[in-house]
Amino acid sequence: MDTISHALWGKGVFGYRKYRWYAPLFGAIPDLLSFGIYFLFNILANPTNFKTGKPDINDIPNWVFSLYDFSHSIVIAFIFIAIAYKINKDFCFPMFAWPLHIIIDFFTHSVQYFPTPIFWPISNYRFDGIPWSNPTIWFTNILLIIMIFIYRKRTK
Repeated sequence: MDTISHALWGKGVFGYRKYRWYAPLFGAIPDLLSFGIYFLFNILANPTNFKTGKPDINDIPNWVFSLYDFSHSIVIAFIFIAIAYKINKDFCFPMFAWPLHIIIDFFTHSVQYFPTPIFWPISNYRFDGIPWSNPTIWFTNILLIIMIFIYRKRTK
């Protein structure tokens, strides 16, 4: 799923308590820690030959896959949430947008392009989901995000 949708999911589901504005950040953090770093790398390494759009899987360096595995692991996310819980219990609530991102990606990524390693490093299991670029998934995503924000507005 796209990073903006993940940020909106994070805000809509976990962004209504203390530290509410961290929820969109944690909703987007798995993509920021992998593709965001890759994006910055490409801008800095090739400022005159910068390409936009979906990169070919063979052109992506191995370190991006390693960062993706790390940032898209529910095991890693819950380790960080447990650490935050020990430090500040209130801060860990918006952090649950991170595992929400992982769960959504688990079902909306196919094995052809960045399947989600949900239990990495314990297991390398990956699910062959329906890509979020599928119109049914994409429009359902938009509709559900709108419904979440309408619900939040009405329950304020």
